Amino acid sequence: MRLQADVLVLGGGPAGSTAALNLAPHARVLLADKRAATGSRIGESLPAAAGRLLRDMGLEPAFLAQGHLPCQHTRSTWGGATALEQDAMRNLDGHGWHLERDRFDAWLLEVAQQRGAAVLTDSRLAGAQWEEGAQPRWRLELMRQGRPLTVEARAVIDASGRNSSFSRHAGSQRHAGDKLVCGWLLGRDGAAASNAGSLADGSSELHAEAEGWWYTSALPDGRRLLAFYTDADLAAALAARVPALLLARAASVPAIAALLQKQGTAADEYGFCAANSTALSAASGKAWLAVGDAALAFDPLSSQGLFNALYTGLAGAEALYRHLHGDSTALQDYQDEIGRIQRAYTAHRDIWYGMERRWSDSPFWQRRHS
Repeated sequence: MRLQADVLVLGGGPAGSTAALNLAPHARVLLADKRAATGSRIGESLPAAAGRLLRDMGLEPAFLAQGHLPCQHTRSTWGGATALEQDAMRNLDGHGWHLERDRFDAWLLEVAQQRGAAVLTDSRLAGAQWEEGAQPRWRLELMRQGRPLTVEARAVIDASGRNSSFSRHAGSQRHAGDKLVCGWLLGRDGAAASNAGSLADGSSELHAEAEGWWYTSALPDGRRLLAFYTDADLAAALAARVPALLLARAASVPAIAALLQKQGTAADEYGFCAANSTALSAASGKAWLAVGDAALAFDPLSSQGLFNALYTGLAGAEALYRHLHGDSTALQDYQDEIGRIQRAYTAHRDIWYGMERRWSDSPFWQRRHS
């Protein structure tokens, strides 16, 4: 079977869906997602500044109507044992949101379809080749539900996440900046149930420890996310892989232990994943570009992963629209913008890690201070 499109978007996460929904009114867009349906994703925060992007794309009213939990308050022990607190009233953009990722991702994909994008699920990239001729185009070989499928496209957007599946086929290399990994679990939020803490306050907490750092936040439906970040080659990574060990380690961190006393210790869901900073050697090339984690993957400490997905999805769509209409500088301009984002992100990440100096003999912190 053979399909044709102006643009093939590989990946149906926020970056891919954002690119597709912005391009679909102007071009024939086909989005191919490896998932058979929107998969289970842990909660993630969307910063307040993302509201500007949603407004620009005409999505803000529909997003607000979904009722995602506001991020109103953050408490942290970072750089010292004294807890610091910050509320959203100090932010000119207001509060951010704790997202129900399944619903958020499914909504963006639905908007892309409403605006004209065709969607293929359960589709994986098997090969890609650029073909010159009167009508130069990419020829991509997909496997959909176990059957081969050929797609011819004038341009490609790689939104395949940290795998960067198409970009690697196109010759770009992925470089890791560190070894950060994350072990996480979801459980019932006993603090909310006992009114010791309330979902309405939209609280989240960030706490450093000797071999990494912890993040926890209240989620909708009376749940709470607990996540531990460390380096993959450190002994602490074992705790990140096993829920019982993760909870035992959490109990040794005073601020986290206080929360555990208010909630049950059973994990409804748990997982282990890469969380390191990575970047492509090139985020654009001959009639292609990468967006979201496929181009740049951020340390979760930045809280900018989803913002970056939306921003690069929008910027990538604009760049590819220019390219399809004959602008020879569009893809290089996009590459330059990705470089600017990477430099700004790296500088801010180093500043934040540099603030924590309590464990100068810890390999985790030594790596981030060098």
